[in-house]
Amino acid sequence: MPTTYAIPNGSTAFAATTWAGDNTTPRTITNGNFTPDFVWVKQRNGTGVHLLWDVVRAGGLNLQSQSTSAETAYTSFTAGGISGSATNGFTVAQGSLDSNYVNGTGGTYVGWQWKANGAAVTNTAGSITSQVSANTAAGFSVVTYTGTGANATVGHGLGVAPSMIIVKNRNAAISNPAWPVYHISIGNTKYLDIQTNAAQATAITVWNNTTPTSNVFSIGVADSVSGNTNGLVAYCFAAVPGYSAFGSYTGNGSTDGPFVYTNFRPRFVLVKNASTTGKWVLMDTSRGLYNEMTGTNALYPNLSDAEGTDSANRQMDFLSNGFKLRCTGGDANGSGSTIIYMAFAENPFKYANAR
Repeated sequence: MPTTYAIPNGSTAFAATTWAGDNTTPRTITNGNFTPDFVWVKQRNGTGVHLLWDVVRAGGLNLQSQSTSAETAYTSFTAGGISGSATNGFTVAQGSLDSNYVNGTGGTYVGWQWKANGAAVTNTAGSITSQVSANTAAGFSVVTYTGTGANATVGHGLGVAPSMIIVKNRNAAISNPAWPVYHISIGNTKYLDIQTNAAQATAITVWNNTTPTSNVFSIGVADSVSGNTNGLVAYCFAAVPGYSAFGSYTGNGSTDGPFVYTNFRPRFVLVKNASTTGKWVLMDTSRGLYNEMTGTNALYPNLSDAEGTDSANRQMDFLSNGFKLRCTGGDANGSGSTIIYMAFAENPFKYANAR
């Protein structure tokens, strides 16, 4: 039987934090619970880019989910832990060209944060040696490795098979796909690309038609996952009952849309129509209303658009044990479409208050 994990409180492993920019640098953004190892920041009220930092790549190295670009040493954004439970969080610092990305006066921002396991350790489980920071209890790891241009396996350190993997070539601007995504609901012969609105595509060159195991994930010869001598990073997620969920639902195009059972009240939900073109749609309760997450709450990982620029068809209810679609639009509820999701808890179900 595969190993499964449980954590007592989701707020010790995932956080969604908002702040108003004040043009100070550096500035500490606190979540009050843990030192994050993966931080994803987006300006809410402007077209600032999505910036992604992790502890394994460290320094000021940032990636952009809406871009094919290689990683950049942004002076505008350095993330790191602040010691102590009262001040745990990350730091943002600004440069004259792009302070609005993270802390510009008049800007509003959100930072999504995950806890891995601090500094990386060497992992030799795969045919390629990897550097891994893995939080097995929360089902999350950050993995870096050097591509060979050939089929290979890479150790992920989770002890269970990941349900979702997001990979980026750090050194080269690769497209088609730029940010390949493995998701358990579409399988190992297909991929999505978090940088585009494209439907799922089929290619043996991405995941080598091989399902991840409890120790490794497989990559094909595509430069986006195995560029020869290129550095790559992978964010690996495994489902943890009561804390995280990965799956799919079939849209019905109705305001009385599908209910998706997660066994917890979601803090964060990301969905993508796998059957056809459509935005990646991301909502969280740090920016939402009491129950109803409206289109004005939506952000789009494949776009630099401000929050809620497409408000007519993004509605969903966040409930004590899942979420329910309340929109007719194709991105989140296209009739007959397979729509994949990833969700993280506000609190595990047994601790959650009914809403």
